[in-house]
Amino acid sequence: MNRKTDYQDSSDLAQPIPQAALRASANLTAVGNLGFWVQIVVGAFAVVTFLFASMGLTVGQDRTAGIEAGILSAFIAIVLLGVAIYFSIRYRRLGRRLQEGETPPRRADIIKVIRWGLAVNVAGMGLAIIGAASVSGIVLIKSLSVPQGAFASGINPSQLVQSIDLLAIQANTNTIIAHFTGLLSSLWLLDRINK
Repeated sequence: MNRKTDYQDSSDLAQPIPQAALRASANLTAVGNLGFWVQIVVGAFAVVTFLFASMGLTVGQDRTAGIEAGILSAFIAIVLLGVAIYFSIRYRRLGRRLQEGETPPRRADIIKVIRWGLAVNVAGMGLAIIGAASVSGIVLIKSLSVPQGAFASGINPSQLVQSIDLLAIQANTNTIIAHFTGLLSSLWLLDRINK
């Protein structure tokens, strides 16, 4: 065996990690952590609110007609939020792999992961917006259809705006906020990686 070849191989392993890779690693790790925790916290509020709203659908007799579509879109948006949280975890892992320098991911692979994260957040946010808009429209029509002084005339309680209607709007709004933070973090990372 040639000692010079062995020495050259070991010196190749000791080469420092380029500054651009270290910056990308720091960005991926920090933004992945921030996106993860913000989406977890806001997503937890969305899940709890969604559970209360969906329990009202199964238990309540006097439910609002048409609210099921808003609840369904909130459910799908929350499932997509779980996928978006997974992408925040992937950003952190990619950052660690870049920092270790053994088998760093290619720039094209990092951009591909970020674009998938963007797509998931846009889809989830779109569904949550559709759900919030549909429930808001139903609640608005319901509140406008009740004549003034209806409490004195003995109106049917199912014609009034109920708390489940507002919980469905709140669940969708919390989901919109969570997807928006994921969207911002992915766009920021895409900007930093492309520089």
